[in-house]
Amino acid sequence: MTWGTELWDQFENLDKHTQWGIDFLERYAKFVKERLEIEQTYAKQLRNLVKKYCPKRSKDDEPRFSSCMSFYSILNELNDYAGQREVVAEEMGHNVYGELMRYSQDLKSERKHHLQEGRKAQQYLDQCWKHMDNSKKKFERECKEAEKSQISYDRLDNDINATKSEVEKAKSQLYLRTHSADESKNEYAAQLQNFNGEQWKHFNVAIPQIFKNLQDMDERRTVKLGETYRSFAEVERRVVPIISKCLEGMVTAAKAVDQRKDSAIVVESFKSGFEPPGDFPFEDYSQNLSRTGSDNTISTPKNEGVVKPDPKHSISKAAKNKLWLFGKKPKAPSLEDFSHLPPEQRRKRLQARIDELSKELQKEVDQRDALNKMKDVYEKNPQMGDPQSLQPKISETMCNMEKLRSEIHKNESWLSEVEGKVSTRGDRRPSADVNHHTPHGRESPEGSYTDDPSQEHRSPPHQPDPRQAHQPDPRQAHQPDEFDDEFDNDDPLPVLGHCKALYSFDGQNEGTLLMKEDDVLYIIEEDKGDGWTRARKQSGEEGYVPTSYVEIAMEKNSKGS
Repeated sequence: MTWGTELWDQFENLDKHTQWGIDFLERYAKFVKERLEIEQTYAKQLRNLVKKYCPKRSKDDEPRFSSCMSFYSILNELNDYAGQREVVAEEMGHNVYGELMRYSQDLKSERKHHLQEGRKAQQYLDQCWKHMDNSKKKFERECKEAEKSQISYDRLDNDINATKSEVEKAKSQLYLRTHSADESKNEYAAQLQNFNGEQWKHFNVAIPQIFKNLQDMDERRTVKLGETYRSFAEVERRVVPIISKCLEGMVTAAKAVDQRKDSAIVVESFKSGFEPPGDFPFEDYSQNLSRTGSDNTISTPKNEGVVKPDPKHSISKAAKNKLWLFGKKPKAPSLEDFSHLPPEQRRKRLQARIDELSKELQKEVDQRDALNKMKDVYEKNPQMGDPQSLQPKISETMCNMEKLRSEIHKNESWLSEVEGKVSTRGDRRPSADVNHHTPHGRESPEGSYTDDPSQEHRSPPHQPDPRQAHQPDPRQAHQPDEFDDEFDNDDPLPVLGHCKALYSFDGQNEGTLLMKEDDVLYIIEEDKGDGWTRARKQSGEEGYVPTSYVEIAMEKNSKGS
C-alpha cells in the first residue's frame, strides 16, 4: 500500500503525520540525552565516593589488614566501574543522541522540500481550474447576451412599425453576439480540456510521487529509530564484560579477606616483647609485733610460712614502667634509637631503617663505580674530558658512603642490643653488595683491624708504632675478656673530611697506613701537632699517614657527622 494511491486526498493529514514523526524522533533524542546525563552524574558521584574513601595517607601508614586491602581493591574496581559508566554516556552521546539530532535536521529539510512541491502542484491545479471557470462564466454570459439579441431581433422583425434600419441593426447585433458566444464556447472547451488533463496528471502523477517521497522519508525515520534503539542497548552490552570483570574483582577481593592473617598482623604491629609481670609476693610487716601465748589467735611461727620480701621481686621503676601494658601507655619522646618503643617494635623500626640506609649506600656505591669508570675512560681518552674534574664528586660520594656505613653500624649496634647479641654487621647486612656493605675496620681482641672475619684474631705485626710515644692507640687497652662488652658501644670514628695522597708512603711500621700517590683517603682524626694524621681507606683499613704527604680537605659539618 502506497500513500500516493490510497491517500491521494489526504495532503493535510500527511503534513501533520510527518511533523509528528519528526517530533517523536526528537523526543526520543531528548530521552537519550537525559539518560546519558544520568550516567555522567552517576559516574561522577561514584568517582567522588571513591575519592572520599580512598586512603589519603602514604601506603606505609595504611593498615596492612586483608580487610582493608580488600576494601581498597573494591574501591579501585568501583572506580573502573565508574569509568565504564562514563564510556556508556560518551557512546550514547556520540552514537545515539548526536546521530538522532543530525538525522532530525535532515528530515526537516527533506520534508519541507516535499511539502513545497505538493503545494506548488496544488497551486498550479487551482490556477488551471480558475482559468477554466472564468472561460465557463464568460461563455455563459455570452450565450445570455446572444439570447437577448435573438429576442430583440425577432421582436423588431415581426414589428410592422419597425424601420428597416432598426431591423438591420438588430440583426447585426445578433450576429456579433452569436459569434462571441461561439468563441467563448471554444475557449471554454479548450480550458476544460486543459484542466482535466492537468487534474489527471496532478492526482495520478505529481501527488502520488510526492506522497511516495514522504512515505519513504517516514519509513526511513522509523528504521533509524529502530537502529538507535539497538545502538542504545549495544552501548550497554559492550561494557557488560568489563563491568563483569569489575564485579568479579570485587568478589575476589572479598574472598581475600583472611581473619587469621589480620590477627597475625595485629600481633606483629603491637607486640611489645615484654614478659608478662610475675606474681607479687606477700610482704609480711607484722614480724616485729610481739604476740603472747594467751592470745586466742593462731600465730604464724617465725621463719615458717613467712615470705620475706625479695629484692628481686620488689616493685622497681622498671616494673612500674611495664604496667602501662595494662593501662594507658605513657607518652614518650621520639628518640633516634627508638628506645622509647617496646622491644619488638623497636627491632622492626631499626631493621627498616637499616634496610633503607643500605639501599642509599648501594646507590652511592653504584654512583662511585660509575664515576670511576668515567674517570678511567677520561684517562684513556683525554679528549673526552678531564679526569681530575671528577675527583671532587668521587670524594664527595666516598664521604657519603662512609657516613652511611657509620649510620648503619650505629643502628646495627642498637639492633644487636635489642636482640641481645653482639653486633656483627656481616650477619645482618643485605647480600646485594657484600663488599661495600660489610663493616670496615673490625677490631680484633688484640687491637688489630682486619677486613677478613676469619683472621680477626691474627697477631699484629711487631713493627714499632711511629705515634706510640705521642698518640697511644686506645684499642690496645681492650682486654680480650672485655672486648664483647666494649665493642657493642665502640662505633667507628666519624669522617671529618678527606685527603689526597701527594706522595707514596710504604706504611711498614705498625699503626701506619700504606698509600699510593693520588689515593683518596678519609680523615678520621686530625693532626695533633706531631705530624701524623689518622686516615681510613675505602676498604676500611685505618692507620696514620704523614700530614705533609697529603692534601687535606675538611668537611664543614665534620662535628656533626
